Amino acid sequence: MEKLLSPIAKAIRERRSIKTGYTDKPVTEEVVKEILSDAVWAPNHGLREPWRFLFVPTERKEDFIEEAVQWFPAGMQENRRNYFSQPSAFLIVVMKEDPRQKQWDEDYGAVSCMIQNFQLLAWEQKLGVVWKTNPHNYDPKAREALGVQPGEKIVAFLHMGYFEEAPAPRPRTPIEEKFSVYE
Repeated sequence: MEKLLSPIAKAIRERRSIKTGYTDKPVTEEVVKEILSDAVWAPNHGLREPWRFLFVPTERKEDFIEEAVQWFPAGMQENRRNYFSQPSAFLIVVMKEDPRQKQWDEDYGAVSCMIQNFQLLAWEQKLGVVWKTNPHNYDPKAREALGVQPGEKIVAFLHMGYFEEAPAPRPRTPIEEKFSVYE
């Protein structure tokens, strides 16, 4: 007999990273702000809210791509142009980097929780999202172009777009294989 899932468990299990197959429907600032206004309710120690966002809307995407391909060597630029052309829009998530390790870890955890909230809320609207952490996240040219300051970290490029077909689920390791009890 199949386990009956709660709505939250169902959403967690059904959400997929959407990497390709985006439709032409634009991703608007209003939709992203609406999703973010709920996503930021993620747990964050001391209510530090260690995040900020840079949105690249569908109508500005081509200008962004032309700037972004300049971050790469000439031989890679066409490949990166194709790569950045697939999503309809981008949300770049930037985190304040606290110099204290404990706070840095807490803040990164909070930002990660907020991103998961964003992905689940977007999924509810058939807005596909994939969290990317590519080498350009660390490139000084990209950081400068995006206005990322010293003491800040690009945590994610969220590639976004509406989709028609979700990928099939991939199996997960049974929890019994990753679980032990302290004795």
